[in-house]
Amino acid sequence: MDELDINGIRVFREIVESGSFTAAADRLGMAASMVSKHISRLERKLGARLLNRSSRSMSLTEAGKDFFAQGRQALDILDAAVASVAQTSGPPRGELKISAPVWCANPGFARLLADFRQDYPEVRLDLHLDNHMVDLVADGFDLALRATDEPSSALIARRLCKVEFHLVATPAYLLERAEKAAEEAAMAVILPNYVQLERFRLPIQTEMPPLKLDAIMKCSDTTLSYHCVLSDMGAAFLPAWLVDDDLASGRLQLVGGNEPGFAANLYAIYASRRQMPPKLRCFIDFLIDRLGD
Repeated sequence: MDELDINGIRVFREIVESGSFTAAADRLGMAASMVSKHISRLERKLGARLLNRSSRSMSLTEAGKDFFAQGRQALDILDAAVASVAQTSGPPRGELKISAPVWCANPGFARLLADFRQDYPEVRLDLHLDNHMVDLVADGFDLALRATDEPSSALIARRLCKVEFHLVATPAYLLERAEKAAEEAAMAVILPNYVQLERFRLPIQTEMPPLKLDAIMKCSDTTLSYHCVLSDMGAAFLPAWLVDDDLASGRLQLVGGNEPGFAANLYAIYASRRQMPPKLRCFIDFLIDRLGD
């Protein structure tokens, strides 16, 4: 199979995975007209129509469905072979641009990054902490770490581990609330401003009265929410990664029992399997080795 055919298959896969010719062109960094030319050449070479397309819609033909499944697998094998050769030709190097949740700013994650740098000193890390989802392709990110149970089907997602979120407060706040007829008073909570209170169902022992929650503040920055809790402002659902040390020292306490308020899967998200650089592959493998549960 010559180079033109391989490029055509890559373009075809990007069209299917991104959902449109325009999105595929953006991912591949080429003009939409060139994407169309690649598909036309590929269809002529195969002697079969792969896509039903009009100005408003696009769908796979039967031949397209079969070719996509097998073509994608073939490209994955080829890319893995190329990456393995690149890996053996020298150590991973270059800048790795990563998006991660704000709550990754904790001592445990910092130690993990330090260990990675120890193993791969020629990889420079460019971390952007933000609780909102970035556009990997448009913003030029190599990787995003996201805590979700519904990763985007348009991107590649590798599950890393489960992250538990606890409802926590200071002993001083809990004592003050107890002195104010806690069985009737709602508990003040600080929530992320992109979620609804109804999402959280705290496991409470059946013999205890239902816990009423009052969202007194919403905030997009987990670190600020954490410091507000430490200031006795109220309780908050915070990731175990951020509060485990405080719980162990007694600086914070769990509210409503020992079970987490909720848990989410942490994924490594990246745009495409195509020609994955060694710096990205080694970082993902490192995370899976250190965090995988």
